[in-house]
Amino acid sequence: MSNTFEQFQLSGEIREALAGMKYEQATEVQSLVIPRLLEGSDVIVKAKTGSGKTAAFAVPMCEKAVWEENKPQALVLTPTRELAMQVKEDIQNIGRFKRLKAALLVGQQPAAPQRVELNQKVHIVTGTPGRVLDHIEKGTLNLENVKYVVLDEADEMLNMGFIDQVEHILAEVPKERITSLFSATLPQKVIKLSEKYMNEPEIIETVLEEKPHIDFTWLETSRETKIEDLYKFLVKEQPESAVLFCNQKDMVDELTSYLKDRGLSCDKIHGGLEQKERTQVMEEFKRGTTRYLIASDVAARGIDVLDMPLVINVDVPIETEKFIHRTGRTARAGKEGKAVTFVIPQERRYADMIGRRLKTEVDLEPVPFTTALEEKSFQQKMNEVPQLKKDKSAPLEKNITKLYFNGGKKKKLRAFDFVGTITSIPGIEADDIGIITVESLATYVDILNGKGSVVLQDMQERKVKGKNLKVREARR
Repeated sequence: MSNTFEQFQLSGEIREALAGMKYEQATEVQSLVIPRLLEGSDVIVKAKTGSGKTAAFAVPMCEKAVWEENKPQALVLTPTRELAMQVKEDIQNIGRFKRLKAALLVGQQPAAPQRVELNQKVHIVTGTPGRVLDHIEKGTLNLENVKYVVLDEADEMLNMGFIDQVEHILAEVPKERITSLFSATLPQKVIKLSEKYMNEPEIIETVLEEKPHIDFTWLETSRETKIEDLYKFLVKEQPESAVLFCNQKDMVDELTSYLKDRGLSCDKIHGGLEQKERTQVMEEFKRGTTRYLIASDVAARGIDVLDMPLVINVDVPIETEKFIHRTGRTARAGKEGKAVTFVIPQERRYADMIGRRLKTEVDLEPVPFTTALEEKSFQQKMNEVPQLKKDKSAPLEKNITKLYFNGGKKKKLRAFDFVGTITSIPGIEADDIGIITVESLATYVDILNGKGSVVLQDMQERKVKGKNLKVREARR
């Protein structure tokens, strides 16, 4: 059987987006899941991180979504804000040429802008259980047209104590729906949830290896010398980029301070930071303006960076599943990667448990010796401008221009007012207009197919609903 996306007989808009994102070969989980969801079956999917599961549910969801419908048609629940953001971005990229709008509902962000967005045309909602439930209870999230529900990383969602909120949300969604549940493991509480809220689900279990193309290295250290040993390792290896995972946020803070004092390009992310800070740190790391990200496990389920060569476990996680999720940030999409773990004597038994699970030997090696010349070379590298990472949405945006208009809801303007005016421009059709976001004082319109400059120039002289509006290319 073919393992390209052609096998699914998708619409031209979805195929165009997938091609732009360089999605050519379907992964195992995609080949197994996409046909089931397209035909309307409920599925329980056991798949590891890095298997391509987001596209497995996002492709059929976007394929089936109807642009003309104003109310949400699909709901995706995730355990963390970072993962919700990543899923929303992937969904919007896959549905870009169908002009699908995805809304993000997460905590530690103002609820008012979310309410404004939900009051407009939204096709798909992604979010964390707490904030989604809050919008349901306040009547700002209408679920009556939801036909697709996804529980992503269900085991972690239940481990974090979201079971009551998830059940409450599922009870509010129409019973006539397609439900898919994705989980790295299938503990009894996940099975019980599926039995209660799913309709004869098919269980799909991938056979993807838990250590795909990852070179595992274990370094022996002590509690007193660990941070200094870590610095020595970075000096020796001089990696372009890396994620460094710690068990506690105090260790994240201490390590970040130590490395910054030595001139390293790094930043931190953990649950103690405001969401705005976390989002900014993640964006800078994804772009490559920050070389090293020091993180607690809260960030493990939301880091999706192309070509991540190295993951470092500063601390050995007590739970093997956390180790798998951390190291799953490297060696994605068939690429090779390296995972280095620092082990103090008190953590040796946890390391051995992980080794047994991964069927690999935990052979402790000494921290490599470094020279003054290597340290000088490393410091020079830290003073260089990092090579910016590729944004997987960039190819999709090369023919898209986002325009800003200085008028919105307060001027009683609606999306179809802009559609009507823009399509009156010679050579511009409705298919050339992408996502339209109408805010209180401004409106943003995506112009597709490389026609942005034509629309920008022509709209300088045209009125929208009888109103003269300033228009310019929006700042990214």
